[in-house]
Amino acid sequence: MSDEMTDLLTEKVDGVAWLRLNRPDKHNAVTYEMWQAIAFAIENFATDESVRVIVVTGEGGRAFSSGADISQFEKQRASSNATEIYNKAVKEALTALTNTTKPTIAQIQGYCLDGGVGIALGCDIRIASEDACFSIPAARLGLAYGFEALRHLTEIVGPAHAKEILFTARRYTVSEAYDMGLVNRVVSSNDLHPFVEDYARTIATNAPLTIRAAKQMITEATKDPDERDRNLCDQLFAACFDSEDYKEGRAAFSEKRDPQFQGK
Repeated sequence: MSDEMTDLLTEKVDGVAWLRLNRPDKHNAVTYEMWQAIAFAIENFATDESVRVIVVTGEGGRAFSSGADISQFEKQRASSNATEIYNKAVKEALTALTNTTKPTIAQIQGYCLDGGVGIALGCDIRIASEDACFSIPAARLGLAYGFEALRHLTEIVGPAHAKEILFTARRYTVSEAYDMGLVNRVVSSNDLHPFVEDYARTIATNAPLTIRAAKQMITEATKDPDERDRNLCDQLFAACFDSEDYKEGRAAFSEKRDPQFQGK
């Protein structure tokens, strides 16, 4: 990622990697360059053994993200070729986020709209503040929501809620989003960041191989039976029991102390 990319900030602290959308004056609308940088950042986090958890959030307190920066569409999506190039960057960013083996959390405050919902859906866990609101207004813009994002939405909220969200294009309160299963937790605006910090650190102290196995097996369980990679699941299962972390977990339990997992 270029040092000039100030619209996307990254930080690594105590096993937690932070990915911050940083265009608060534009409600953290995501530019083409930011889509590219998101993919790069996630891949960097994925290969860093010190990173145990990834948190995605938006700066400024008013928005997680209002989605793609529509002001770029006149230029970036003016032709079918340009649209294909733009969509490729979006797909690569969301694929990197969805497919990373590290657990991911979306810290959501304020507006979470359109592509912002797509980014949140790409995370494993969504924690939102009481002032958060959600909308996918594609039907008001004449746009189509991508298949992978729709698949994630449907898996999380179910087909009936997914159809309602897409057909009406209306804005949903955080309470409605919680009732649909779109978010996992709702906390006050003042408590959001410290809550997520503590939540992420809790995950970071747990056994990385166990979390990786759980994440992958849950992903396989959501696939059609003939598409599931049972061999991979068996390998991940066996790797946990063959690991040094399993020995450390048993020893820590016997010695009544906190385990120190190494991901090995």
